[in-house]
Amino acid sequence: MHGWGSYFVPVPNHNPAGQNRLFLLFVKYPEPGSVKTRLGINIGYKNATKLYSAFILDILNTLKTGEFLFKIYFYPEEKKQLLSVWLGKEYSYKPQRGTNLGERMLNGFEDSFAKGHKKTIIIGSDSPDLPLSFLKEADYALTNHDAVIGPSKDGGYYLIGFRNNTFTSFVFDNIPWSGPSVFKYTISILNNLNYNIYILPEWNDIDTLDDIKSLIKRSSKSTFSNSETMAVISSKMKEYFS
Repeated sequence: MHGWGSYFVPVPNHNPAGQNRLFLLFVKYPEPGSVKTRLGINIGYKNATKLYSAFILDILNTLKTGEFLFKIYFYPEEKKQLLSVWLGKEYSYKPQRGTNLGERMLNGFEDSFAKGHKKTIIIGSDSPDLPLSFLKEADYALTNHDAVIGPSKDGGYYLIGFRNNTFTSFVFDNIPWSGPSVFKYTISILNNLNYNIYILPEWNDIDTLDDIKSLIKRSSKSTFSNSETMAVISSKMKEYFS
């Protein structure tokens, strides 16, 4: 699911309300053995790290294409300099704070709403081909829903968002973050609060060789075939899929 000035991705003048909405991209600094470790067992930890690095680049490209206002929330805290050297200083970076993913997301939402944003949406960095249309749909959904969430096929979620007047910390209480029931528990909490929830289409996190095979298949006839992720798969991982 992880002194700072805001960086504004160019927003069209006809849509000033876009500045009231902030996307938070949660990333880990890509180091061998710390990211995509399940994949690393099969393809090597260096290859897994190169692949995850490509995920980040592709998701950033999607956010920029959508002209969204966003910040990069990174982990661990001491990697800010390395991350900004790699990705560029034009982005706004903020360290994730908390002892688990729930605390880190809670603090991200509270940071954003404290800055005056009316809508905040957190997305993870495990779904490199997440469609731009899903992000636009999530943003629009918060106009008349209390919460928006995008389930992933492994039982977690790839996106969650709230308005400033509907956000609740309860959504992160007692969630088994490493298990297959994160989405189910989260929906149960929101239903108990009588929230009007918008559920996006299910999408894939990329955590296993089978996930990569599915990604290759669904990307073969899409623009994602030209992505950073597919370039890494083609150049570094042919032996695993030939």
